[in-house]
Order: sequence, then C-alpha cells, then structure tokens
Amino acid sequence: RHATLPESLRGDQPSPIVDWSSGAVELLAQARAWEETEGRPRRAAVSSFGISGTNAHVVLEAPPQDVADADSEPAGRNPAHDRAVVPLLTSARTEAALAAQVRQLTAHLESTAADVVDVAWSLWRSRSVFECRSVGV
Repeated sequence: RHATLPESLRGDQPSPIVDWSSGAVELLAQARAWEETEGRPRRAAVSSFGISGTNAHVVLEAPPQDVADADSEPAGRNPAHDRAVVPLLTSARTEAALAAQVRQLTAHLESTAADVVDVAWSLWRSRSVFECRSVGV
C-alpha cells in the first residue's frame, strides 16, 4: 500500500560472515521506496531465522492495481475484501484422509455461500492438528 520496504530488524549490525554486496539479497539499514519494474509486479522476500528451527520465509507481491485502488474508496463495502486471501488449514492422521478432507472442504466452499474468512477461522481454532497437514488459500 505504501510502496515502502522497511528496514531490516537489527540491520545496523550486519553479519561480517555474509558478503552482502555479492547477490540479490539486500540488508536494508533504513526504509526505502519499493520501486516498480515495468511489466512486473513488485515482489519482496522476507525471512526470519530463529532459534531451534523456528524459521519462516514469505514472498510478498504488490496487489493488482484494481485491488490496491479499492483501499482508497469512500466508506462502504470494499471490493478488495471480497477477494480475501486467507489460509485454510487442514490436517489428518493419514495422507489419504487429508486428501479426502481437502476434497470435502473444496466441495463445501464451491457449493455454499459460506464466508471463506469464517471457514478459515473455524479451521484454525477448532480443528485438531495431526501429522499430515495442508494449507490452501
């Protein structure tokens, strides 16, 4: 929304082991404009490497212009919310049961007027977590 890349946490003390000048990875010491490249959406990767294997990596992409413009509309229904992207978490004891659960969830969402945000919330809060897991958006 703001076309800004924030500074890296603790980016004022980069690791001396990493050669930050030799690749596409950049450590930002301060926020800067998120520049556009003609014909391509803006994309950025965010990584967090924690203690004991708690790691995360996401790739962010600027929304299409019609969705981005929806944020500036006057009060009332925001069309960007009609296209909410939410994680739909599922898990089961076996791969076969997980596949069946995903098929059932897909059929349910395609055949009803259920609010996908409510369904995602219910899956997250009320379902048990088993070894076989899947997430869809």
